Amino acid sequence: MNTLISQGGRAITKFQVVDRINDIAWQAHQGSVAAIIQLLNEKLAKCGVRTRAIFSDGVLQLLCEAARVEQLEQSPLVEQIQQILESIAPRQIRRVKINSRIVREQQLLWLKEIDSDRENQLLWSEEITLIQPSIVKQLIKDFTEAQAELGKPNYPKTQVSRPLVLINKEKYKNKPNTKILAAAGLCSLLLLSWVVYAQLGNKLKNLIQLETSKSLTTENTSDRKAQTPFRAPNNSFSEPSDDPFQISVRIANQASASGKTATTSTQWLEIAAKWQRASDLMSTVPQTHTRYQEAKIRTQLYKKYSEAAQKEADKSKS
Repeated sequence: MNTLISQGGRAITKFQVVDRINDIAWQAHQGSVAAIIQLLNEKLAKCGVRTRAIFSDGVLQLLCEAARVEQLEQSPLVEQIQQILESIAPRQIRRVKINSRIVREQQLLWLKEIDSDRENQLLWSEEITLIQPSIVKQLIKDFTEAQAELGKPNYPKTQVSRPLVLINKEKYKNKPNTKILAAAGLCSLLLLSWVVYAQLGNKLKNLIQLETSKSLTTENTSDRKAQTPFRAPNNSFSEPSDDPFQISVRIANQASASGKTATTSTQWLEIAAKWQRASDLMSTVPQTHTRYQEAKIRTQLYKKYSEAAQKEADKSKS
């Protein structure tokens, strides 16, 4: 009988482990990149967007691919991805770099490829910072999950030699004690959370603000470094040896960077002119060019961005 009871206990433990293995949401919350990709693909399937991801140097590098440019519109896609990731709240993941491009065949080393030539490989890229839940909310959530696990029904361990009536009496006798222990544990946890927050609340806020300012400074520095090689004289654009595709991409990157800080009507008009110039240059890419089909797509995309910048300029005037 003891052997049967021990085997039953092992079976219950094994069932709980298997249940956790099949819980994709829980795995994603623990920081599993494969589980995060699965949830993202399920939620973005209606948009026709497929994702791949790699966690590298403390940043989750996310690649979004679709068949058409319209499916990869930057603002709504970034907002949707940020909402999904913040609802998952993956552990140890705070910074996410979102990259987008037209869908291609499977490539195992896609991150290395886009890092070597980002301006020609990607339509756009943007880094976001996930808002982490407060310590109190996280502790309450973990405690709730633990209580849910404890509350799952287990197989009753009965002994044949004991009457069923006695077993039921012991079962009801132990129920009040379990409730009291659970209530006491919850009160203790809330009290501990309040004490921790009272002692470390200001320090944690200062630390989060410091990390945020550092990440913003790093991002601005990288943007300046990326823009520095593109400050070439206007005469270089007219040289026949320059590739119009690359020149157009450079101007588009400058317009995209300027759009992050533009506030006045004059600035938006300059950005609209840059997008229009990039579209005009991209339309001159010859059919013999290796990326001619992509150039046609980018021509329409840059033109649309120019029209959007013109509308922003009109809004600023009013």
